[in-house]
Amino acid sequence: MQRIVIIGAGQAGCSAAFGLRKHGFEGEVILLGAEADPPYQRPPLSKAYLLGDMARERLYLKPPDAYAAAGIDLRTGCAVTGIDPANMRVETAQGTLAADAIILATGSDPIRLPQAVTGGLAGIHSVRGLADIDAIRDRVATSTHAVIIGGGYIGLEAAAVATKVGLRTTVVEMAPRILQRVASEQTSDAIRALHQHHGVTIREGVGLARFEGDGAVTRAVLSDGTALPCDLAIVGVGIRPNTALAEAAGLRIDNGIWTDARGQTSAPGIWAVGDCASFPHGGAWLRLESVPHAIDHADTVAANVMGQGKDYAARPWFWSDQFDVKLQIAGLNNGYDAVVTRRGNTNWSLSHWYFGAGRLLAVDALNAPRDYMTGKRWIEAGQTPDRAGLADPATDLKTLV
Repeated sequence: MQRIVIIGAGQAGCSAAFGLRKHGFEGEVILLGAEADPPYQRPPLSKAYLLGDMARERLYLKPPDAYAAAGIDLRTGCAVTGIDPANMRVETAQGTLAADAIILATGSDPIRLPQAVTGGLAGIHSVRGLADIDAIRDRVATSTHAVIIGGGYIGLEAAAVATKVGLRTTVVEMAPRILQRVASEQTSDAIRALHQHHGVTIREGVGLARFEGDGAVTRAVLSDGTALPCDLAIVGVGIRPNTALAEAAGLRIDNGIWTDARGQTSAPGIWAVGDCASFPHGGAWLRLESVPHAIDHADTVAANVMGQGKDYAARPWFWSDQFDVKLQIAGLNNGYDAVVTRRGNTNWSLSHWYFGAGRLLAVDALNAPRDYMTGKRWIEAGQTPDRAGLADPATDLKTLV
């Protein structure tokens, strides 16, 4: 192979580019990003960067000269308009690139509310890229009331930041409880209590009917008729994998760009990595949205592009920072039938352990790093602790398996 083109300069695309060098590729690596900035971290966007505690340059995954030093041709501001699998061509606004292999690292896009709901008003934002956060930061400076639509991790992180900078903040969640899609009732209860302790109003089981205003948003009208004052709205109602290029090229799509265990898509020579890719896991196809997955997946796929033939073994773990609490999650709680709570000795410190058919599946640890690390190790080793001992905070975790 002489040239590999990577489409998408996020965490997965950047990791794939350097992974190719790590695994011995000596040909041309072209990394295409639509945004003007070089690859950057996304988790701090809705926290430290939004708060103004992190400079823009500190977000960058690599120093600007690291790409040239590694022989990686990083092209920012370069949108890809199409791919041609039959002839292995990548179409961009700047011209056509031939490739011996193509890696799709197209990421995901936030779900945006329709015009009928937003009214096209200013002051309504999504949280995804630097441009989104820059716009929110400008708005925060002149706002007093924030309404957050969506009680998932993104929405709750945004609510914590809005509250920290002095805005009166309300979270609106259409489901019966916040975090319903991803966490147990016990974790939802703990996070709700945390936010309420800091003054956030949580409205659950009610949807957004529409935003109202005159040019800019001034209030949010909920489905029960409640009108909330609002001069800043942040919408965090989920994301969708960015599959448009793959779909237009005729690649198989199944909750993301379908791949086999090695990251190969349905088109020979085209691979997919990160949160745009759906890969086999536990007898089904899974898509993960996390930084650790993007890094690990990209490294495995880069190795496979070089012919190593490695199946990807996902080790899911995530984190979320809200106020003074770090929530760390290991494993996937899909199919759990029991939850064990272990309480800690410090503020907001506790952990929730998920079991399915008697087997440990996952752990949510709030300000409990030891519980998280121990649980992660047990899950990766396929070990299951004694439940009664786990629930007793006086019992040493080391003695439970």
